[in-house]
Amino acid sequence: MTIDATFWVAISFFIFLGVLIYFKIPQKVKNFLNENISNIKNQINEAEKLKEEAKNILSEHEKKISNSKAEVKLMIDKANENAEKNIIKTNEEFHNLMENRKKNAEERIKQMKSQALKDIKNTSVKIAIESVEKLLKNSIDKSKLDKIYLSSLEETKLALKKKSS
Repeated sequence: MTIDATFWVAISFFIFLGVLIYFKIPQKVKNFLNENISNIKNQINEAEKLKEEAKNILSEHEKKISNSKAEVKLMIDKANENAEKNIIKTNEEFHNLMENRKKNAEERIKQMKSQALKDIKNTSVKIAIESVEKLLKNSIDKSKLDKIYLSSLEETKLALKKKSS
């Protein structure tokens, strides 16, 4: 039998496999791969846990945001309501103030009117008395008396017109 190179390659191959098996290399490779697989699985599980935590945190923050929006809306509604109340109150106070001023002005006008009437009466009485005094001092004939009377009447009218203006 001739032993050629192929035979020796086959023998070396089997010896190589025997050395690998003897030193338990396939089992070490298998253990190494299993460790890598378990590490990857652990990392995946950890990533899933982190993902769940992130979802929980996200949902909590979304709840907080929705609660905050509701609170902001309530605050805005209350502020609008308070503003409306303040506007109504201020408007009422303004109207009351204007009503009081109007009443005061009307009262002053009445007082001024009554005072003007008193002044007119007093002035007309003075003028009448002065006219009578003139008549008595100048008791002259009937025609002069009529002239004096008419002139006094004209003076009275003029005086009344001056006082009333």
